[in-house]
Amino acid sequence: MDYKVIDMDKFPRRRHFDYFRSLAYPYVGVTVNVDITDFMAGRKASGAPFFLSLCYCVARAANAVPEFRQRIRGDGIIEYDWCQGSHTVALPDETYCYCTLDSRLPFDEYLPKAIEAHERAKREASVEDGEDADSLLFFSSGPWTTHTALIMPVPVPADSNPRITWGKYFGQNGRTLMPLTVQCNHALVDGVHIAHFYQALDRELSGLFR
Repeated sequence: MDYKVIDMDKFPRRRHFDYFRSLAYPYVGVTVNVDITDFMAGRKASGAPFFLSLCYCVARAANAVPEFRQRIRGDGIIEYDWCQGSHTVALPDETYCYCTLDSRLPFDEYLPKAIEAHERAKREASVEDGEDADSLLFFSSGPWTTHTALIMPVPVPADSNPRITWGKYFGQNGRTLMPLTVQCNHALVDGVHIAHFYQALDRELSGLFR
């Protein structure tokens, strides 16, 4: 994936970057109940698969926020032009593998390729992230529970890939809601950037099947 190098001398969050990089656990996370009512109605009418359609929306929303495309590289920052989503795929033995999808395509072109990639991932059962793991957005789901918070495992030393996880959706006051957790490296991402992601996700979810 193509990327540009951020000029750290002009980077407005340089002091924040230096501070949060020094912490043992530099991550920030939040769980929000996302309204998927319109998305569910459109998905049902179209017959599109829930999970792959949701991956499409989440990936496009994350890419709409430049900070979600930034990664720590050495003592500086790079910013990718686009980041693909890498999601977990459940296997029959209750383990999982990884599958990477490209959500830059229009949805009608993305979907058949995503279905093919998903099935290929099941056959190959790979747990490798690929050659450029830095460029990925990490997605996973826990459809068995409706959680209110989530702690995700992280490597040492700390990485800077956003992690986005969703749980079991539920009904409330005539709407359909779904818990969705975002975890990012605080050296790159603040609360306002996470809010921008959720706003972009609302647009993607409500507009996909219109």
